[in-house]
Amino acid sequence: MAGAHHLELDYPSKCCSLHGHNWLITIYCKAKELNKNGMVIDFSDIKRLIVDAVDHKVLNEVLPCNPTAENLARWCCEQIPCCYRVDVQESSGNVATYEKDE
Repeated sequence: MAGAHHLELDYPSKCCSLHGHNWLITIYCKAKELNKNGMVIDFSDIKRLIVDAVDHKVLNEVLPCNPTAENLARWCCEQIPCCYRVDVQESSGNVATYEKDE
């Protein structure tokens, strides 16, 4: 997923300027039982809820918070009821993970 953002930080950083990433987002979902189609959730639903909402967008205009990788992970997790964890890779070696407490 491609997207741009700028961060609102309380210290000087080049990340405060508009820039983009090719984000790699991994969604983890679980259920006690599979639905009638044998799925936890249809991947097309995840695409509609996440990818369609943020791909090729300025994340500052989509997310209701400072669009850090951590906040993006939390936002994605909140969009999918059966989601319990999201990994967001901003660039090689930089991954943020959000996990719901259960």
